[in-house]
Amino acid sequence: MNVLQPFLMPLQYGFMQRSLLVAVIVGVICAIVGSYLLVQRLALLGDAMSHSVLPGLAIAFWFGINLFIGAFIAGMISTLLINLIRARSQLKEDAAMGIVLSAFFALGITLITLIQKSNKIDLNHFLFGNILSVTPTDVRDTLIIALLVIATVAFLYKELLFYSFDPLGAQAVGLPVKGLDLSLMVLIGMTIVASLKAVGVVLVLALLIIPPATAYLLVHRLHHMMAVGVGVGIVASISGMYVSYFYNLPSGPAIVLVATGLFSLAFLFSPSQGLLTGWFPGFLQRTVK
Repeated sequence: MNVLQPFLMPLQYGFMQRSLLVAVIVGVICAIVGSYLLVQRLALLGDAMSHSVLPGLAIAFWFGINLFIGAFIAGMISTLLINLIRARSQLKEDAAMGIVLSAFFALGITLITLIQKSNKIDLNHFLFGNILSVTPTDVRDTLIIALLVIATVAFLYKELLFYSFDPLGAQAVGLPVKGLDLSLMVLIGMTIVASLKAVGVVLVLALLIIPPATAYLLVHRLHHMMAVGVGVGIVASISGMYVSYFYNLPSGPAIVLVATGLFSLAFLFSPSQGLLTGWFPGFLQRTVK
């Protein structure tokens, strides 16, 4: 019993129970949706959308409506603007993302500053997350979003798999490529919104990319990558919360740092791609010769 005491101690508090539940949910859906971002090389899009939700959060807070709704609408507007700039100009996609990301993030910071001046409250948790303050309503909203994301991925898995690896082939066989692209954007937006309380807009990209990137070093199939990424996300979320509790550290950064540590281990010791596993055999061969 003494061995389990440190693990059970935080669970006596309701806020820790809620925080751990939200952290696990976020770790699961970020790994699933982030796998698509990784294989399609759309990490910058995730970054753009995560920063672009900030004005929606500020406006939703100002008018007293659900923050999830405001963030989701802002994320979808930013995606539409990125596609509009890309389609109606000769600018490349990365330039369009950079423009929208910068503009929305600057607008969000400005709105938050104005709101803080008027209300004398601290809204910095939008930037860095504040998972310890989640309410039962936040848990409910996060769980609903997670169930919708998982159900959509399960329903469209084969189509999204084909589209992710061969968009031209998917279009040639008659798949609704534009619809799949929109579905993926909605999934990214929903995942970012669900993750805001946990890590905030600044760190949400880390949870979207690091767990699937860790899995990418270890396995070769997308469904395996999702499964391993989910495991990494859950371990990082729970471990980060415990580290945060016992060492009085900010929860979001602690989760991300644990995830980064797991990635570093995979990068060094991956059986097929590890830095050290690839170096030692060559070193041994040179030593024998």
